[in-house]
Amino acid sequence: MPSFGKRSKRNLDTLKPDLQAVLNEAIRYMDFSVIEGFRGEADQNKYFNEGKSKLRFPQSNHNKLPSKAVDLAPYPSLWSNIGKFYELADVMFKAANTLGVKLRWGGDWSRDGDVTDQKFNDLPHFELKGKAGKAEIKHQDLIAKSYGQAANSWNSNHTA
Repeated sequence: MPSFGKRSKRNLDTLKPDLQAVLNEAIRYMDFSVIEGFRGEADQNKYFNEGKSKLRFPQSNHNKLPSKAVDLAPYPSLWSNIGKFYELADVMFKAANTLGVKLRWGGDWSRDGDVTDQKFNDLPHFELKGKAGKAEIKHQDLIAKSYGQAANSWNSNHTA
């Protein structure tokens, strides 16, 4: 069974408890690394200046401790394998539903299940948006399925 390494555990400790719980549930089904949780002013503004973030410090959900945002990468990290990020999103939303947590993902900012309509893709990024009631869990189940379908489609079109 996958488990978090030392760096991931350190970063996990910087997150809101509900987000930690989702990650601890998700790691049971897919191996991934916790790249970053809390992000300070220098790093946030650096990412903004490099075009990796649309927000300056302190506007990002990464900029409060504990953090409401996390960056994840499938393990082992192959940044070019977009399908693995879609798989991770599927797993994350299923884990969130198990715990009654509402999420937003940087690969689908609008939360409409369409991964092709983004103006700014941030595939590693997940945000805690609060608690999820029955209607929200049903919605997240539908978008999780669409992420799984996107993963299957991407993987079938990019296999050697």
